[in-house]
Amino acid sequence: MEKVRYGIIGVGAQGHKYAEFLFDGYDKNAVLTAICDIKEDRRKWAEGRLKGVKIFSDYKEMLKSGLIDVVLVETPHYFHPQIVKDVLDAGLHVMSDKPAGVYTKAVRETVEYAKTKPNQICALLLNQRTNKVYRKAKEIIESGELGNLKRIVWIITNWYRPQAYYDQGGWRGTWAGEGGGVLINQDPHQLDLFTWLAGQKIKKVWATAKTVGRKINVENDVTACCEFENGATGVFITSTHDAPGTNRLEITGDGGKIVISGPNDWMMKMEYTKLETKEPEFSATNKVFMGKPKSKTITYKYSYFEILEKLIKNKGMQHPDVFRNLSNVILGKEKKLIGTYEEGLNGLTFSNAIHLSAWTGKEITLPLDEDLFIAELEKRKAEEAKASKK
Repeated sequence: MEKVRYGIIGVGAQGHKYAEFLFDGYDKNAVLTAICDIKEDRRKWAEGRLKGVKIFSDYKEMLKSGLIDVVLVETPHYFHPQIVKDVLDAGLHVMSDKPAGVYTKAVRETVEYAKTKPNQICALLLNQRTNKVYRKAKEIIESGELGNLKRIVWIITNWYRPQAYYDQGGWRGTWAGEGGGVLINQDPHQLDLFTWLAGQKIKKVWATAKTVGRKINVENDVTACCEFENGATGVFITSTHDAPGTNRLEITGDGGKIVISGPNDWMMKMEYTKLETKEPEFSATNKVFMGKPKSKTITYKYSYFEILEKLIKNKGMQHPDVFRNLSNVILGKEKKLIGTYEEGLNGLTFSNAIHLSAWTGKEITLPLDEDLFIAELEKRKAEEAKASKK
């Protein structure tokens, strides 16, 4: 195989961007050979923009076509787990966009099924993991420099969405259409990074999740607290109604603190304050009243030329680096995926636990009661359906 042949299921808001990227040859190891969409207007767009690419209205027909090696799944959230299974069943590689699904039980079942297909790649499009600022933070944490995790706090409220955003489509802002609000739609990448950077599992979650200032059914305002395996704590605050919003991540350990902030992917900045002596040792040996350990701060960010290169090479997106990684892994040029579908369970478990805590008003201890979560979700979908008939 000289080039990996890609097929895309769903060429809507994101899918059409990926289609153009692959069609225009930005991944030298890939070629777009087929797309599928149930909407006629999108298929007509593909006919005009993607000359020579085979177009389908039924994704199962595309899977049987023999034209593709790997499939990108760009459909509404609820369909991700089943479509991933179908792709694997067809003997093909697959990458699902985020989130892996709406609830962990469906994703977990798909993960188990994927394990019966060891020669096929099952990936998740975790493009935020390609950001060099987050990767540097991960490197520092894994090196042991930061010491034992004490606390991780993320305020991510720069997702501002006015009422007009929710009014443009019947599926937006609904339990039946999206399966949630800001947690399931805007935050999957941040929920993934929250658990990925922490490097350990969450034990307990207690949270509030509500609707503020919008005519929608799902949450657009969340404050969640959690406890990790080592006793460290976490706070995750997110919304789509704050203006102006904030994006600030703080990770504190025995050896110092990492602060990451910025308005967008390429303008993120990391300030790493490293203690000369780790805090527990300093406290045990210091004899000075109100003494503080000495430290130095290192700033890490993209340079102007790196940003320019990304704009040219990636058409301004992060996602292409994930596609290139997937192509290279399929061709044997790289060994490790940026993100596996199974890893999608980590952020989704946190998301489901936040919802369940908010719905029940109780602290949630993990592992999650997956059947209870589904029952509570179905209850909200039923209430939503009943209200829509009035």
